[in-house]
Amino acid sequence: MRSRSARVAPLVLVGGAFQTKESWGRLEREMLGFADVITVDLPGWGASPVLPEHYGTDFLADALGHMLDDLGLPSVNLVGGSYGSAVAYRLAQRRPGLAAKMVLVGTMTHIPDQARARMCRSVDLLTAGQTEEFTDVTLGLLMNVDTVASVVAGARVRRFLLRRLLNLTPHDKEQFIANTRRLLRHEGLDLNEPPMMPVLVAAGEHDSFTTPGQCRALAATCADSWFAVVSDADHMLPVERPVELVDLFMRFLCGEPLEALEYLRTAERISPLVAV
Repeated sequence: MRSRSARVAPLVLVGGAFQTKESWGRLEREMLGFADVITVDLPGWGASPVLPEHYGTDFLADALGHMLDDLGLPSVNLVGGSYGSAVAYRLAQRRPGLAAKMVLVGTMTHIPDQARARMCRSVDLLTAGQTEEFTDVTLGLLMNVDTVASVVAGARVRRFLLRRLLNLTPHDKEQFIANTRRLLRHEGLDLNEPPMMPVLVAAGEHDSFTTPGQCRALAATCADSWFAVVSDADHMLPVERPVELVDLFMRFLCGEPLEALEYLRTAERISPLVAV
């Protein structure tokens, strides 16, 4: 979508497990205030066929790179959320001249054992057709059930996720199983070649899936990075605090200060030399 007042290179939004190119909603509309916005469905997302799990993150990153080449875009700003953050990170590594800046939301360097066990359990339940049990386990991954009342619109977001998980189509289920198995199979990021462009990593303060500590650890792998914790938020930041998140993105991409923003618990300049 075209902005009437673009101030930075186009934003490319790469979403998470249950996002499609149409589901960014208010976040996308708010971003049009300062940039052109491109939303994508990677292979295995949206209406595309199921992508076999042996295709890894490199394949998805290259597919995204080819799409941007076809659009004739020599420079973009990458925005990756949750699952999409790994794809954005890998594209930034493989095509270092393509991304001017990068924003990662709800991310991690690797999948901790506890989260891995719960992800495997969710796949097993869905494969077995145990929809209600699958919904409970998956909702527990995506939302911290102990802090719903402390999250902006937490109850509404929980209801939205419940409806989404309980009403997956057969195609949605096949995609979720393949995509989750892909993440489990190719879960570790290559940290030997850190992205060199400026990077912002953001986390919700109550996120128990991609915790603030895990997000900060990923920020520390980048050569030039900021780390921010958004208050009263969980893993579903784009839905919970879209206006604040867009303001944070705009300030970072436009080179404005990030300190002393009322909706942040933390805004920290990170160096790879800082212990995590």
